[in-house]
Amino acid sequence: MQKEIKAQRERLKQVKNRESSILSDIEQTNKQMKTVENDLRKYKIRLANTEGRISQVEHEISVSKSTLERHRQWMKRKLRTIHKYGRNSDVILLLLSAHDISQLIRTGKNLQYITAHEHTRMITYQKNLNSLNEKEKQLTLLKKEIVSNRAKVLAEETSLAAKRRDKEIVLASVKKKKSSHTKMIREMEESSKKLLDIIKRSDRGDAFAGRGFAALKGRLPWPVEGKVVIPYGSQKDPQFNTPVFRSGAFIESRSDSPAKAVHEGKVVFAEWFKGYGQLVIINHGEGYHSLYGSLSEIFTKVGDIIKDKQIVGRVGNSGLVNLPGLYFELRYKGKPINPTQWLQRR
Repeated sequence: MQKEIKAQRERLKQVKNRESSILSDIEQTNKQMKTVENDLRKYKIRLANTEGRISQVEHEISVSKSTLERHRQWMKRKLRTIHKYGRNSDVILLLLSAHDISQLIRTGKNLQYITAHEHTRMITYQKNLNSLNEKEKQLTLLKKEIVSNRAKVLAEETSLAAKRRDKEIVLASVKKKKSSHTKMIREMEESSKKLLDIIKRSDRGDAFAGRGFAALKGRLPWPVEGKVVIPYGSQKDPQFNTPVFRSGAFIESRSDSPAKAVHEGKVVFAEWFKGYGQLVIINHGEGYHSLYGSLSEIFTKVGDIIKDKQIVGRVGNSGLVNLPGLYFELRYKGKPINPTQWLQRR
């Protein structure tokens, strides 16, 4: 009975945690995915560096072997000559052929140079041989390292896939249960109100004194390369037939694509925001703001002055949509406006 009571309490705790906040669950999963993605990126860089180093060492080994082979061929010729004519026969013949003392001295000097050259070649051969042995040891260690790095990459990819499945489960529960769906919409409305407070505060005090944004309707550059898969505006949920208003547009894009500011301005928010993932808000002056959500990485901080088309982050899937892309909003005096009407036509 005690075990059954404990199990019931644990299930009740899980239900309460699930009911506490759908957006919090998704945000927590997104943060875990972010950590795993960072680790995965780090291990992939290590793997690429190790592969590059292996290629370099293999090339160096090939060059060393070629050099050693040339030395070996020279040594073979030298040994055959010594075996055929004797160790000192060539030296005696050269010395006896001298016509006078000065030629004898010159011949002796030349023999010294030849001997020094041959000695140098022998030392070089030994050094190259030692270097080859060291490089082969290094190659063995690098191959062990690359096996380890590949295992780490595989483990991180497996972990990331598991986190993505967790997110899919939460999103699937929202789609299947009307109560969860309604609750998530209510939470998004609460987040939207908090977002409005942030935007209103940014217009007070040290606001960005930009001008001319209103004249750019239909001429703004796209914040990311891609296509709009979830449009702005009022829509009806096909399953529950409930009205849904989307304050922005979701632009599907390649993962890790750069997200660029559509106009110059000042960063007033740059961190995680419930329901939006990693979010950047830019104040363009005269009441206009642009929002860039679902980022995998943020490259700016609050207070930064942003130039037109400056990269503010990297595209990810840290928002509510479980695919890579950018959630993009435009607001005027806090109220959302259709962002696609302001972007250049394609």
